[in-house]
Amino acid sequence: MKSLFTLALAGALSFSAIAANASEDLKELSTVNSKYQKVNVTLKEGLGSAKISILSKDGKSLSSRKVIVKNENLMVPYDLENLPTGEYLVKIVSDDEEVTYTVETEKAPIASDDLPLMAYGSVLDNQSVRLAVVGLLEPGVEVKVFNSESGKMIYEEQINQEEGFTKNFTFKGVDTDDIYMEVTDVKGRVKTLFF
Repeated sequence: MKSLFTLALAGALSFSAIAANASEDLKELSTVNSKYQKVNVTLKEGLGSAKISILSKDGKSLSSRKVIVKNENLMVPYDLENLPTGEYLVKIVSDDEEVTYTVETEKAPIASDDLPLMAYGSVLDNQSVRLAVVGLLEPGVEVKVFNSESGKMIYEEQINQEEGFTKNFTFKGVDTDDIYMEVTDVKGRVKTLFF
């Protein structure tokens, strides 16, 4: 009886070792990478058939697909941009193995060229305005002042300050209500200011 119990215990231990090795094998045959809200699942050649599932962090299935990996690695991309940022699970199940990865998604930063030009104008008195430009990536701003009735340019200046600047403009004989400014940086971003 004692030897039967020992045999059963040894069998159970060896079965759990085989199960542990199975999930370790699947982990060696798969990788999951995420960048911002893109997730790439790579399965190595020889894995065979598998099911890939994207799950919410509480286990709700969001996407599932079956794949067959033959003679070369297979990369399966997922775009999670339509889902909130946060934690997701990637579950890979083969014929006799299963592994789950946790990924964290976040919004991609906005490219600096996609940001608007930050230029602000304020009236100081009837003939003076203040221009403030901030957040420049490169020096070089062209300022053009136009008559708002005729559209004719009445003043132009190139300002080569790094990062930003503030400058007062005074116009003799021209009321600030009768002008507008067009500010253009070296990246081509334009802001029009009305007073």
